[in-house]
Amino acid sequence: MGCELHPEAAAAFLAMRAAAARDGIDLQPVSGFRDFDRQLLIWNGKFRGERTLLDADHRPLRAADLDEAQRVAAILVWSALPGASRHHWGSDCDVIDLRQLPPGARVELLGGDYAASGRFARLSAWLAAHAHDYGFFFPYDRDRGGVQPEPWHLSFAPVAEPALAALTVELLRAALAGADLAGGAAVAAHLSQLHERYVAAVAAPPGAALAATALSRAATPA
Repeated sequence: MGCELHPEAAAAFLAMRAAAARDGIDLQPVSGFRDFDRQLLIWNGKFRGERTLLDADHRPLRAADLDEAQRVAAILVWSALPGASRHHWGSDCDVIDLRQLPPGARVELLGGDYAASGRFARLSAWLAAHAHDYGFFFPYDRDRGGVQPEPWHLSFAPVAEPALAALTVELLRAALAGADLAGGAAVAAHLSQLHERYVAAVAAPPGAALAATALSRAATPA
């Protein structure tokens, strides 16, 4: 397993991973940098019913049963618009504790696995105590009416915060211009609202995470 990250985020992650290993946790990224074209494939596949589309409770939906606006809303519960994914920045990754994954098991990112009784409960507790020391935080820590909580999704604050500030509605509109985006008309008609609900409505990084820039550059554990 592995993923690509921004150099500063990668250095900080490796330092954090080494610290987790000393506490018996095999901190593994399962998704990191994802470019526009890859996100476009994911989006179009879900919109057209070629990929699994889930509601907020992880129940399958039939794309054919939804109109275009409903499909857009359903996709955005778990997947970002191309151009709006935090994975574009190289600052964000999804993580598991590989020691707790049975051999041969497929990785599924499910909230219950990260809860108090889940297989990744110890990982969740460790990250809650230590992730900020390495510059990471949870942007989707709770339901804010947009993206559902993702206890597996870590964001490196020193890179992610400037990127989020730069991602205006106008920039996103320009990124989507000319793209073969399924449901593009429905997206364009409500882009400002979608940006507010699914891009901007995230947790702010704590000061401790933002202050970890020097640590990330040094790539040494705290």
